[in-house]
Amino acid sequence: MTEVLEITTLQLAGGLTAADFIDANTDINAYLRRQPGFRWRRIVQREDRTILDIVAYDDLARARAGAAGITGEMGDSPVHDTIDHSTVDWQMTTVLQHVEGPRR
Repeated sequence: MTEVLEITTLQLAGGLTAADFIDANTDINAYLRRQPGFRWRRIVQREDRTILDIVAYDDLARARAGAAGITGEMGDSPVHDTIDHSTVDWQMTTVLQHVEGPRR
C-alpha cells in the first residue's frame, strides 16, 4: 500500500508560539479531512523551535492536490500569518517502509 508524506519545515512568525500555530490550523484540519486520500497529520516542534508538519496521503496525485489547496482554496487561512515564509521547506516523499508497533 502506497503512502506519500507531505513534509513541511518552517519557523513561526515573530513572537508566535507552537500553540498559536496549532490554533490557526483549525480550518486547515477541516480542509484536510475533506480531501480524498488524506490519512493523517502530525505537527511537532524540534528543540530549535522548527515546526515539522507531516501530512500523509494514499498517493502522490492526491497529496499534490491536497497541498495545492492549502495555498489555493485555503489561501485566506489564518495559519499563513503565523509562518515566516522565508523559512519554509516543503517536500513530497513516498514511504519506503512502515513498521507498526504491537496492537494495544
